[in-house]
Amino acid sequence: MECLKRRILREGRLQQGRFLSLDHFLTHRIDIDLMQQIGVEFHRRFGDCQINKILTIESSGISVACLTAVQFGVPVLVAKKSRHPENYPADFFRSKVKSYRHDTVYDILVSKRELTRDDRVLIVDDVLANGGAMSGLIDLVQISGATLVGAGIVIEKTFEPGGKLLRQRGVRVESLAKIAGVDEKGKITFEE
Repeated sequence: MECLKRRILREGRLQQGRFLSLDHFLTHRIDIDLMQQIGVEFHRRFGDCQINKILTIESSGISVACLTAVQFGVPVLVAKKSRHPENYPADFFRSKVKSYRHDTVYDILVSKRELTRDDRVLIVDDVLANGGAMSGLIDLVQISGATLVGAGIVIEKTFEPGGKLLRQRGVRVESLAKIAGVDEKGKITFEE
């Protein structure tokens, strides 16, 4: 998506020498028009897959998931992060996620009532880097017995291993912008 690439170039900022901040249009202040365009594009790519649920993880993926779900006319499931999963009842599927950015491990949970073997699931998230969150979401889908249709990613950092690892697992990954690199001055290059 060329409009997405232009926004990344214009408004993306390098933080702490390695993290690309997309706060101004994707994760903190959300550009609804752009999110609608992203939802339309994900529907164009996955519209023939008979999806009946969209799954994301709290919190940055929620806006993308919601506006994508509008295009499909299906509900969004949000996997909750918890450092204390024992506080949740037994009727939740659980998976572990390692956050490389925060150097922590936490559980993610989805209600067994909301994710069933009859579901055809599209996972949607804002950024794919190391793949920890996506792997946890895929595990939830597999544990539930539902069918994973694929993963819709707004921005994939192809210089990180996440996308390659997911594709090696046989997951259909559709990324709208692929960042090949960010140099020490913050110059962003895209993969074609």
